[in-house]
Amino acid sequence: MKEKREDDSGIMLTVGSKYRIKSLESRDAPLITHGKFLGYTAIAHDEGLCIELDSSHKDMAGRIRVIPVHVIIAIDILKAAEKEEKDKPDSGTMFG
Repeated sequence: MKEKREDDSGIMLTVGSKYRIKSLESRDAPLITHGKFLGYTAIAHDEGLCIELDSSHKDMAGRIRVIPVHVIIAIDILKAAEKEEKDKPDSGTMFG
């Protein structure tokens, strides 16, 4: 039986959160990325995660790495940022 969490809305990647992402690079070793999530981008018909690399990447620190979602093996949440609450009308309701 599934244990119910307080907030059962699911886990979402939030802008500003820090993640450790393991993705496919070669058969022998995965690519490990540490950094801050900036958002999503489109790569042709695919999506990618935009990550600002942290100081563990030495001379690459501060650069943005785009990781196609189809090569992601695992995402570790290191530090979650608060979700932004947006006040906007419900797009599912039609008037008139």
